[in-house]
Amino acid sequence: MTTQPPIEALSQRLRSQRAAFAADPYPTLARRCERIDRILDMTARYQGEIVEAARADFGGRAPAETTMVEVFGTTANARNTKRRLKKWMRPRRMPTAPPFRPGYNRLMAQPVGVVGVIAPWNLAYNLSMGPAIAAFAAGNRVMLKPSEITPASAELIRRMVTENFDPDEFDVFPGGPELAAAFSELPFDHLLYTGSTSIGRRVAEAAARNLTPVTLELGGKSPVIIDDSADLKRAARRIAFAKLFNGGQICIAPDYALVPGSRRDEFAQAVVEEARDLYPNAATNDDYCSIVSERHHERLLGLLSEAGAAGTEILNASPVEESHDRRLPLQILLDPDEKLGVMKEEIFGPLLPIVSYDSHDEAIRYVNERPRPLALYWFGEDRKRREEVLHQTISGGVTINDAIWHFAQEDQPFGGVGESGMGAYHGESGFRTFSKEKPVYHSAAWPYSMAMFHPPYSDRTMKLLEFLRRIV
Repeated sequence: MTTQPPIEALSQRLRSQRAAFAADPYPTLARRCERIDRILDMTARYQGEIVEAARADFGGRAPAETTMVEVFGTTANARNTKRRLKKWMRPRRMPTAPPFRPGYNRLMAQPVGVVGVIAPWNLAYNLSMGPAIAAFAAGNRVMLKPSEITPASAELIRRMVTENFDPDEFDVFPGGPELAAAFSELPFDHLLYTGSTSIGRRVAEAAARNLTPVTLELGGKSPVIIDDSADLKRAARRIAFAKLFNGGQICIAPDYALVPGSRRDEFAQAVVEEARDLYPNAATNDDYCSIVSERHHERLLGLLSEAGAAGTEILNASPVEESHDRRLPLQILLDPDEKLGVMKEEIFGPLLPIVSYDSHDEAIRYVNERPRPLALYWFGEDRKRREEVLHQTISGGVTINDAIWHFAQEDQPFGGVGESGMGAYHGESGFRTFSKEKPVYHSAAWPYSMAMFHPPYSDRTMKLLEFLRRIV
């Protein structure tokens, strides 16, 4: 028997999942929870292998970090979803205009069918299972394309899903860019992609040919604004943690910091000191995550070299020359030129530009003159300026006086805006993203008020319509 090529298998599996969905187009609450339970169970049983696969893929990643985000994060998501799913599934009563009463309106959340998920490499397990949990909660089937950049995690996910799910419920297709391109061209009922903005554009273009709805979780340059009223040491500690978690390889990592010019050097030194305290001897510290590949490591060194050659002052939390196993210590770049690569592209690593500003309005203007970021972080105690930042800037999400933690709020939507993405998931937002919210009007048997709109029409009809126009 000849093994079918993976790309050909994609269309076959989509047809098969569609047929399975047609046989059970509105799964019960119990069935949906049972599928989520299987993700919970396999996450617990394979916890050690999830940790080891991440370590193998990165060449060095602390078990605590993998456990925190991949295992605990997935578990918290699944349990929160199960707790709230019955309420989410309940049809919602909607207002009914007076002329249509005593009829009434309901909004029914209906599964859409088969959901495609293209997952990234940086949080391979969490960002594969998170969308799957939301899709199952909504009553759908799932096809997953994990990233080829983390092959150990991709193979583990494939094995875990194969052992715990029927392929017509949930199937996994590891492979390279060619398979990813074919995957994005399938006529899914919804497609979620997490990754870079440049690839996100291609995914959206491919999906548009099928009019496939897409959710794009992208990235961009997420700013930190340090207000004059901020506690610098506390802010520096929290920013150092957020910037260096997973070696800076998360889409919501602080990309650059806007700091009052008079406090720039004090803040920069504070971040360096806090980074050294969090990760002593970062270049050889097993708690510190390696850059995922030699290509990505060289890209970061190239950004750093370009900035240095342009005369940018750079503060090293530890000399770059000590880098071991692609562990690149934090590098602070002071007021780099806007034309440099480090200021134009998403960094996705432990390089932190600090940009001086002179006024609160200037900081807001700086953010607004650039593409809308996935995240924004503000540190300070001045409530008026905080509210001005919240109301005058647009971003995917915000954390106040800390960074990255809005991602962990299971009852808040997570998603970007503009070049940082479209759509959202997590919690109820994920359930609704993968559902068709179907409006249903229940007409009353008696009294049947809609008869007043039936012909034959008369002057009385026109007078009635004029009266209704005034009161609706």
